[in-house]
Amino acid sequence: MKRNVQHRVYLVGLVLLLTLLGCARGMQDLPDVGVDLSIEPDPPQMGPATVTVILTDAEGQPLEGAQMEIEGNMSHAGMVPVLAVARETSPGRYQAELEFTMVGDWFMLVRADLADGRSMERKIDLPAVNEICGDTPEP
Repeated sequence: MKRNVQHRVYLVGLVLLLTLLGCARGMQDLPDVGVDLSIEPDPPQMGPATVTVILTDAEGQPLEGAQMEIEGNMSHAGMVPVLAVARETSPGRYQAELEFTMVGDWFMLVRADLADGRSMERKIDLPAVNEICGDTPEP
């Protein structure tokens, strides 16, 4: 009986692992694709932000027609990620609006399905999202 339970646990674990691997969509970092990420406000602050991503090929030419998603995560576990779909605003230039929900170290995952059929994911560290700095009245 105990052995039967162990086999079932093993089987369930294997099925979960295969499911997760299948959901990864075969994304990888493509070394021939340039990814330049910028955030406004700069430096990044807690609250709403505009994320701009510029995709280029190995010759530095814009990569048009990508479908892109940006995921923001804090460096420590336990936070809900923020997700945004980026829209192409000019050739190879993509923008999305998202909200930094806490102060601290973040990273961005840029996921793109390129026009040539390849998919990619690039992780970009974003240290020290700050508190919103407002005007303080003079004493």
